[in-house]
Order: sequence, then C-alpha cells, then structure tokens
Amino acid sequence: MSSLIQAEEFRKVLEHYRPSDDVRKTLGGLRLLLFVAPTGTGRDTIIGELVKTGHYFPLITDTTREPRINNGVLEQHGREYWFLSEDEMLTELNKGDLVGAAVIHNQQVSGIPRDQLVAAESAGKIALTDIEIVGAQEIHKLKPDTTFIFMVPLSFDIWMERLHLRGGMSLDELQRRMESAERELSTALRADYFRFILNDTREGTIAEIDRLIMTGQYDPFKERSVRAIAQELLNDVVRYLGTHAHPVG
Repeated sequence: MSSLIQAEEFRKVLEHYRPSDDVRKTLGGLRLLLFVAPTGTGRDTIIGELVKTGHYFPLITDTTREPRINNGVLEQHGREYWFLSEDEMLTELNKGDLVGAAVIHNQQVSGIPRDQLVAAESAGKIALTDIEIVGAQEIHKLKPDTTFIFMVPLSFDIWMERLHLRGGMSLDELQRRMESAERELSTALRADYFRFILNDTREGTIAEIDRLIMTGQYDPFKERSVRAIAQELLNDVVRYLGTHAHPVG
C-alpha cells in the first residue's frame, strides 16, 4: 500500500488542528456513536447491522486512500468512503471542515466531514461511524457525551485468522496493522470513556450495543471481563511484534 506523499504537511496541520465553529456547533447537537477497534474485528459488519435497525445514520468519512476490493466488490465514492486526493483533504483541514481527522497506519488520512454531520442532524438519528483512536480522543475533548465503543475479538488466534482470510496482506502491511492495534488497545485501556464490547455473536453484540445506546444500560461485571480480554489481546500483540519485528519497507 502506498504511503502519504505529503505526510509531513499533514502532521503539521493536524498537530494544532481545530474544527471550525460551525462544525463544533453541529457536533454539539448530535447523538454520536463511535467505534474504535483493530482491523479485522468485525466492526464494519456490526455497524451495517445497526444501521438496518433504522435508529442510526451512518457517517461516510473522507479518506486519502484508494478504493479497495472487499468481498469481490470495489468500494465506491460516496458509499463506503469519500475518496479524496491529498490536496483536497488538506484543503478541508485548512478550512476546519473535518472532525476526528487522523493519520491511519502511517499511510492515509481520514476524517468526518461537516456535511455528514449536518445530514445526520437533519435525519434526527444517532450518528455512527468507525474512527481511529487519535480521532476518538479529539472528539472526546469536543463532545464528551459521545458514546465510544471499543470492539474486542474473542481471542488473538481468531482475530489473526480473520485477518489472514482477507488475503493480499503483505508482511509489512500486517506489521503496520499490529503496530496500530498496539496503540489502539493501550490507549483505550487507559481511558475511562470507552465501553468495551466483545464481538462474540452478531445478534448478541448488536443487541448489547443497541441496549446501551437506547437505555444507557450495560453490565459492569461483563465489561471488566472484556477489558481483561482486551489486555490479554494487547499482550499477544506485543509478543507478536517482538517475535516478528522486521524493517517496514
């Protein structure tokens, strides 16, 4: 996968980035549900099923990466993502038109555009999307009443099996994903605003999340158990990186 051509420029812009007042105002009026999870934990499937309930508005994020083929189908502009050039993304950032903007896997920049927030507000539904851990931290500062869910796979082995089933992932790419997972897990485990959800069965996971959003109810004993699973997953990721470390090309 290609790297960012203007990586240094993006880092400079994002270092002191602040969304516009219009974006902050729109964000403040939304009910917002954000998912953070390592790649391959089934997050996209759960988001899709939640949208089918009719309670949620899926936010389509902007990204600088190229469309991919998922399950034999090429991603489309405006369906999975808005695919922008690096110059277009920098223009949006300089205007303050994005929230949750971040560099992902050291390869791409993604963020939620203002027009998607406006559309969700007009629809009167709960806005939801997935987001990178740094973007989640920034949105928590702007909107602490956001519901943040961290999805956890059943085990490291099951998670790795899902990643390998995707196919076409080089060793360099897998290492980047593991490095991102280490940051995501360690950061989320230190935070107190994430609800940790185990993605065990599709129906059970959807019901648990929907109940949390609609009623605010969750099982604190189960959450402690899932946090322990997340900690063990982090330990496994650290062991993997220590065993499989190699120069990233």
